[in-house]
Amino acid sequence: MAAELSTSINIKEPRWDQSTFVGRAKHFFTVTDPRNILLTNEQLANAHKVITDYRKGIVPQGLTEDELWRAKYVFDSAFHPDTGEKMILIGRMSAQVPMNMTITGCMMTFYKTTPAVLLWQWINQSFNAIVNYTNRSGDAPLTVSQLGTAYVSATTGAVATALGLNALTKHISPLIGRFVPFAAVAAANCINIPLMRQRELKHGIPITDENDNRLGESTNAAQQAISQVVVSRILMASPGMAIPPFLMNHLEKKAFLRKFPWMSAPIQVGLVGFCLVFATPLCCALFPQKSSISVSRLEPELQEKIRANHPGVERVYFNKGL
Repeated sequence: MAAELSTSINIKEPRWDQSTFVGRAKHFFTVTDPRNILLTNEQLANAHKVITDYRKGIVPQGLTEDELWRAKYVFDSAFHPDTGEKMILIGRMSAQVPMNMTITGCMMTFYKTTPAVLLWQWINQSFNAIVNYTNRSGDAPLTVSQLGTAYVSATTGAVATALGLNALTKHISPLIGRFVPFAAVAAANCINIPLMRQRELKHGIPITDENDNRLGESTNAAQQAISQVVVSRILMASPGMAIPPFLMNHLEKKAFLRKFPWMSAPIQVGLVGFCLVFATPLCCALFPQKSSISVSRLEPELQEKIRANHPGVERVYFNKGL
């Protein structure tokens, strides 16, 4: 008879060492696996039960360590780490590859006319707004009014940026023109992410000690978290929007695409998808999701509170979001 699984496995943390890039990359290759979006509600509920029971010290008979970790990653892919709520399907990181490859591929194929730019940038920024909200840090809810204002501000600013950059394509070479969507996406990320997470910038995000004891909320931690997410999202988009333009510029001069021009869009979508399969987890892994900041870099009043109530704490931790 197999021995019962120990209840001492630390499933609060990922399976691999998160202090190294390789460990974080292994973690995010699992979390962002596109196959996770095909999981049924029954499979998600089962993973939720396994993890919830295990945290209470209840181990289902016959459960192996590999099965426990599989349940952990199914759980992590679908449930928010702070609120515990089931995340919107298209907002999950496992939906990034199929959603972004379709939207980005179309943005890069149909970038020459203003209506096409307007449509695809609006679709892209609406999708980004959902992702940014779904993967926010902290557990404080946004009101419908706050969410609506953030969405309108983010999408309007991002689309206006894209249209402005697109106007420049009339004066530059076709190859350079293919990079305008990337420039627009990079600029839009700098607008969309802070606006969709503006509540964190105003009121702060939860910070804890190394044992997950909550110490307060910090706006300085929020600024660091959002900055890291902006950098990783821009770099995440880079390979899929920088490599295909060169390849497509070359392929469109060949007889095949001249004979079958309708193949341009699916080929471009496929190239973007291939890049995103690797870029998404690797760029998520650039910074630890459980990020940290020195107490000396927090707001003065928060520093005083921590030093008075927790004198041994020199570093605090927070979920930076994705």
